[in-house]
Amino acid sequence: MKYLPSLPEDIWWHIHSLMPMRDAARAACVSRTFMHSWRRRTSLTFSKKTLGIGEDVCEKDGKARDLTFKVDRIWIEHPGIGVKEVRIEFYDNTTRVCFLDRWLQIAVTPGIEELIVIPSVGHKRYNFPWSLLSEGSGNSIRCLFLSRCVFCPTVGLGLRSLTQITLCYVHITGNELACLLDNSFALQQLGLSHCSKIIRLKIPSLLQRLITLEVSACKRLQTIEIEAQCLSKFWFSGERLVQLSFGEALQLKTLDMHCHGAVCEARANLPSTLPNLETLSVFSYFETVNTPMVGSKFPFLKHLTVKLAAAPAYDYCSLISFFDASPSLETFFLNGFEGSMQHPSILADPSGRRQMPKHRHDKLKNVTIAGFSSAKSLVDLTCHILESSESLESLTLDTTEGYDYLRCSVNRSGKCFRMRRGAILEARRGLLAIKTYIEGIVPPKVKFTVVKPCSQCHVVEL
Repeated sequence: MKYLPSLPEDIWWHIHSLMPMRDAARAACVSRTFMHSWRRRTSLTFSKKTLGIGEDVCEKDGKARDLTFKVDRIWIEHPGIGVKEVRIEFYDNTTRVCFLDRWLQIAVTPGIEELIVIPSVGHKRYNFPWSLLSEGSGNSIRCLFLSRCVFCPTVGLGLRSLTQITLCYVHITGNELACLLDNSFALQQLGLSHCSKIIRLKIPSLLQRLITLEVSACKRLQTIEIEAQCLSKFWFSGERLVQLSFGEALQLKTLDMHCHGAVCEARANLPSTLPNLETLSVFSYFETVNTPMVGSKFPFLKHLTVKLAAAPAYDYCSLISFFDASPSLETFFLNGFEGSMQHPSILADPSGRRQMPKHRHDKLKNVTIAGFSSAKSLVDLTCHILESSESLESLTLDTTEGYDYLRCSVNRSGKCFRMRRGAILEARRGLLAIKTYIEGIVPPKVKFTVVKPCSQCHVVEL
C-alpha cells in the first residue's frame, strides 16, 4: 500500500474502522493515513483470533511471538485517547504479563466505557492492576468483565458510571468486592461465577438501581444478604443451599434457584420474605423431602417452573402445596425426567388412582410436564390438575426429556439426542398410563398434547 487513491482522509478513516482488528493493525504498519485512523480507533479487541494466532500455534513459535510484538508496537502507537471499548482475550503464560499491564495502562483512560479482560487458562491467574481504576480513572466505565484474574482492591474505587459487572473465576473476597462496589450507584447488573474466595456476599442498599443479580458456583459461599430495594431478578446456582436474607428486596419479582433441596426451601421459606414474586424457577439436583404444606402464600406468583431429580419416596402430589399457595398461578412447568423412572408405577399398583382432596385452581391455564412417566404420584398429580382447574387451556405431557433442541427435526446432526434404553421403555409405560388414566378425563376445551420418543431414533427391541 505504497500509494493510496486520492480520497478525503475521513473516508479512509471510515474504511479503516470497518476492517477486522488484525487487518486494521497491519494496515496501520504501512500507511500513515491508517496509522492516524488507528490512533482514533475507539474499539480495540486483542485475542488469538484478532492477532492471527491459531489455537494450534505454540506460544514459543516465532511467528506468534513476532506478531505479538508487532501488535504491541502498534498498540503503543495508540495514545489511548478516545478509546471506548477494550477487550483483551490473549494470555497464556507469565511472559505476557508485561504486555497485559502495558496495554491496560494505555487503554484505561478517562472516557473508557467497556473493559473486558478474559485471560486464557493458565497455571497462574493474572493479577489485575486494580489501581488503574482508582482516583477517577475508571469513572467512565459502564461495563466491567473480568475472568481468571486476581482482583484485590484495598480502597473504594468509586466507579460511579458502572452499570454492569461480571466476575468469572476471579479471586476476590467479600470485602474486596465491597471496595469494587463502593459508590457504584448506577449499577444495574451484577454477575458472580466461580468466585471461590467469597464467603459472605452483601449487596448494600446504596445499589438503588440494581435490577439483576446472578450468583453461581461460588463454592465457599455461605451467606447472601440482599438490601438493594429495587432488585427484581435473582439467579442462584450452587451445590448446596446458602443462607438467604432478602432484607428490603420487596421488588423482587423473578427468582431462579438451582441447588439441592431447592423445592422444599422455596415453598417453606420464600413466601414470607418475597411477597411480590411473580416468576419462580427451582431446580433441585436431589429432592428427598416432600414439598411441605404450609399456610404462607405467593399472592402474585403467575409462573412456576420446577425441575427436580427426586428420590424414589418423593411424592409429586406434594407440589399441590404450590398451587394452593398461589391463587394467581397461570403456568406450571414440571420436569422430573431425572427421577420419575425410579418411582413406583401406577401400572403395577392394583389400587389405581388415589382420591385427592378437592381444590380449585381457578387461574391455571397452561401446564407442561416433561419427563412424564408411569410414576403413580405423577399420574395422580396430573389427574388432580385436570379435575381442579376449570380455567385450564392446554396440557402437554412429554415422555422425553422435554428439550426441543434434542430432536432430529431441529438439531443439525439430523438425529435425536440418545435416550437410554430404560428411559425409552419407561416412556412407553408413561404413554400407557396416559391412555389408561388421563385421556378420558381431559375436558374437550383443553388442548391436549402428548409427546412421544422419536419413532426413528428411539427404537428398542423388547
